[in-house]
Amino acid sequence: MTARLQNPGRTQGDPALSRRDFGQLLVGATAAAVPLFLPARLLGAEAPSNRLRVGQIGCGRIAQVHDVPAVLKAGSADYVAVCDLDSRRAADSKEQIAAFYRKSGGVAPDVRVYSNYRELLAHPDLDAVVISTPDHWHAQLVAAAVLAGKDVYVQKPFTMTVAEGKLLRDLVAKTGRIVQVGSQQRSTPQFRLACELVRSGRIGQVRRVEIGLPIDPTQPDDPRQPVPPNLQYDEWLGSTPQVYYTEQRVHPQKGYSRPGWLRNESFCLGMITGWGSHHYDTMHWALNTELSGPGRVEARADFPHNKIWNVHGAYQVDLTYPGDVRVSVSDKHPNGLKFIGTEGWIWVTREGQTTASDPSSPGTALPPLDASDHRLLVPEGLSVQLPRSDEHHRNWLESIRSRREPIAPARIAHRSGSACIVSWIAMKLGRPVNWDVRTEKFVNDSQADALLARHERSPYGVQHLVGEQKWQPTSKEVAANLAASAGVSA
Repeated sequence: MTARLQNPGRTQGDPALSRRDFGQLLVGATAAAVPLFLPARLLGAEAPSNRLRVGQIGCGRIAQVHDVPAVLKAGSADYVAVCDLDSRRAADSKEQIAAFYRKSGGVAPDVRVYSNYRELLAHPDLDAVVISTPDHWHAQLVAAAVLAGKDVYVQKPFTMTVAEGKLLRDLVAKTGRIVQVGSQQRSTPQFRLACELVRSGRIGQVRRVEIGLPIDPTQPDDPRQPVPPNLQYDEWLGSTPQVYYTEQRVHPQKGYSRPGWLRNESFCLGMITGWGSHHYDTMHWALNTELSGPGRVEARADFPHNKIWNVHGAYQVDLTYPGDVRVSVSDKHPNGLKFIGTEGWIWVTREGQTTASDPSSPGTALPPLDASDHRLLVPEGLSVQLPRSDEHHRNWLESIRSRREPIAPARIAHRSGSACIVSWIAMKLGRPVNWDVRTEKFVNDSQADALLARHERSPYGVQHLVGEQKWQPTSKEVAANLAASAGVSA
């Protein structure tokens, strides 16, 4: 199907792409790829014995507004268990699931509530888990889940450190589990189309990429508070150092507004990995560097002196990618990506925010897809057609059934996550670093290498967990897979 544009000859100075034009473009880009599905009831897939049984680990803001609703709406899975270290949030999640079934007229399964993820993983007949916890828990929970034989959907960023990412990539390959990382821009039409256009040479040779990410504000440290009786605080801290409790550090005890842990470096590295995980992943997709990464990275950033809300503020990161593509990442750029080539530019961003409490970039909202000339955006005649997904959680559930790799697998998420973490390291050091994508270490830089991992407080942490499981080196087959993911010969 060919998209008909209102003004195909628009130049850079003309008005922005209209919503109608944008909708036409996406219809043209996706219509030919929509498969014909028979209703599940005709195949018996709606029978309880054929539906996937899912557990939810972490019942906070992103689970409430994004992960739980998306899994329920997919129509092929049932939640049978929820787990959170805050008993109020676990109870809220159970009620949210029950309310969905009441509203839809379906029969709600018996949803068990757990405070210990190990008990949830031992739940009988559990097929898969969704992990929506603070970032510092991602690696341990993914490792525990795949070792328990469960498929996993995990929120981004994939991990907090490069060392965790390497370990999980290897472990996922070894166990053969289906792991989808929450880089949902891969399941959003305008991002896929933008990447297809760039990879098909529509803007000529890519010279530069500009990425804009928001930042979180800081504020003075709040004093110690009593630990709420409904929160298992020491376990919530997990592998991070023991520090006093204050609500500012964790999450609100009333409501689901933006939690404080997103602004503390023990639990999150800030927007460079928060939104960065999305936009770096899209850049890697467009540049065909999904299994590679940057070489030289130079950065500067403002880090507050506060001990609680201490993630980075204003920043500038400059990276060099294969082919001498120069990438500028800054809070001064509008939120999104601009690919600049020898024959024009293409801009892509989201429509709206994932949650109402996400920070937004200043300035006028830009269209979700734009270009120096609208003819660059016509989706016909593309030489590159990328994998298609119309909804990220549904793609994961379909992959569980087919046992085919999902659209945002661990091996790719590790590389985009590593690029974000390497950027953070350069921001912390305030000087240039050289990254070797083959060895996944810095070039002759022990100070930077020391930031690729971090101390884990016993008995928590992913390395402690896999040590308990007596995890062994990968087989020859897995080693070949890992070599391919690193872009080298086995």
